[in-house]
Amino acid sequence: MTARLTSAQPYVLGLFRIVVGLLFAVHGAASLFGVLGGAMGTNGGTIPSGTWPGWYAAVIQLVAGGLVLLGLGTRGAALIASGSMAYAYFDVHQQAALWPLQNGGELPVLFCWSFFLLVFTGSGAFGLDRLLTRRTPATRQPAADQAPMSA
Repeated sequence: MTARLTSAQPYVLGLFRIVVGLLFAVHGAASLFGVLGGAMGTNGGTIPSGTWPGWYAAVIQLVAGGLVLLGLGTRGAALIASGSMAYAYFDVHQQAALWPLQNGGELPVLFCWSFFLLVFTGSGAFGLDRLLTRRTPATRQPAADQAPMSA
C-alpha cells in the first residue's frame, strides 16, 4: 500500500497545489473586482485601490494564487503568499485573541502553512514549470536522488 501511495504523491500534490492556488486567487479577485460577493465587509464591493494592507494583499492573493494554480514559479509565489498570510494573521487576527478559532484566523493560518509546504515540495504534477524547463541528460539527477523522502 505504501508503494502505491508514494507513486501517487506527485499527482496528489499537483491537485493540492491547484485547489489551494485557485482558492487564494479567488479571494484576491473578490477583493479587487467585487466578484463572488466582493471583499469581506464591503457588501459586495471592492477594496479601494492602493489602501494598505488590504489592496496589496489582494494583489498578492490574485497574482501568487494564479501562479501557484498554474504551477509557474510555484516555490517563489508560495513563499510570498505564505509570508503575506503570516503577516495577515499576526497583524490583523492575533490582536483579537490568541487562538485562530477565537480570532477568526483559521483561513490565514491554513493558507500560510499550505503555501509553506509548497515552498519545500514544489509544484508536483500538472505544473507549467515541468513543461517549460527542458531536461537534458546533463541536468538529470540519478534515480536515487529523485526518490521522495519518507518518514
